[in-house]
Amino acid sequence: MFDAVVLSGGGARRLGGIDKPGIDIAGVPLLERAVLACAGAERIVVVGPQRELPVSATWARESPVGGGPVAALAAGFSQTTAEIVLVLAADLPWVAPAVPVLVAAVEEVEGAAVLIDPAGRRNLLAAAWRRNALAAAFGRLGDAAGAAMRTLYAGVPCVEVPDPHGWGQDCDTWDEVAQARERATGERTT
Repeated sequence: MFDAVVLSGGGARRLGGIDKPGIDIAGVPLLERAVLACAGAERIVVVGPQRELPVSATWARESPVGGGPVAALAAGFSQTTAEIVLVLAADLPWVAPAVPVLVAAVEEVEGAAVLIDPAGRRNLLAAAWRRNALAAAFGRLGDAAGAAMRTLYAGVPCVEVPDPHGWGQDCDTWDEVAQARERATGERTT
């Protein structure tokens, strides 16, 4: 049993300010891919501008709007009730196989389970948290607006989930969008 918070706001500055959650990857918008990855959740909370989705979701907005990912997570977290809270960015087109792995891994720790790429970089927006640990992290942080995501994780026990398959590949730049589209084309032809 888990709830999911999908962060779908942001300015997409490296993409020229376009509607990043609406970027099409093999006929499916990024946000839709992220929401569908959460299919096992009791409740899915999407933080960002409301739009049509193929599944039911609760909508929230960060305060102030544009206040960053920590503020967005705080807004989404306030709409959850489960003991495990999955946190995903909307720009992760391949994250679906990671969801059950993250949810299972967080059972091993009283903090969070985080995807880690082969270079050792944590993807802080592909994680599962214990509810009490996330609430305590927000309590220590104070004002969430403008805070860096890494500050939310400071002092939190984390289990790192290896990501050799690129589940946490995001789409922050046009090169990354092109790579995702190429990967999708390759998966359709195999």
